[in-house]
Amino acid sequence: MLVLREMHLREYPAYRQYFIDDYSREIATNYGYSMERAINMASEELTRSFPQGPVSNQHDLLSIEAEHNNQLVLVGYLWHSKNSHENSSYIYDFYILDEYRGRGFGKLAINKLEAQLQGEGIKQIKLRVAFDNKRALQLYQSAGFIITGHNMLKNIEPKSESAVSETTK
Repeated sequence: MLVLREMHLREYPAYRQYFIDDYSREIATNYGYSMERAINMASEELTRSFPQGPVSNQHDLLSIEAEHNNQLVLVGYLWHSKNSHENSSYIYDFYILDEYRGRGFGKLAINKLEAQLQGEGIKQIKLRVAFDNKRALQLYQSAGFIITGHNMLKNIEPKSESAVSETTK
């Protein structure tokens, strides 16, 4: 048995800490920012989306509970937002706690979300996967997601004065 439910206020500090730690590492690795800047960016994004904690009119921050040893336990988190104009939902964050990975909870959670969204008339789920997150890519593909493109980046920092003079000689 698996349950997707609204996150309780008491669970939000642990989620916030996980999200900022995880997302800031991704930002620093993928975009080349300092950890300090990446932590600030991750924190600002979460605060912008959830200024009053896990309550939001535009985003759903869910706790994933599953039966384990005959009781429901927290096994992960799912943050998504519905776009009624496009009849779609976008997954911003999806995480199964390390100790519960490899037990099928991820796929069950995606299936549960899909069934709930279908009941609300949503016809499409979108998401982004970091290029180095092979485990997530495999999960999403096994759940029926298809790759629709590639995010790309090129830093175009100003060249130093000596590098500029070398290229103009």
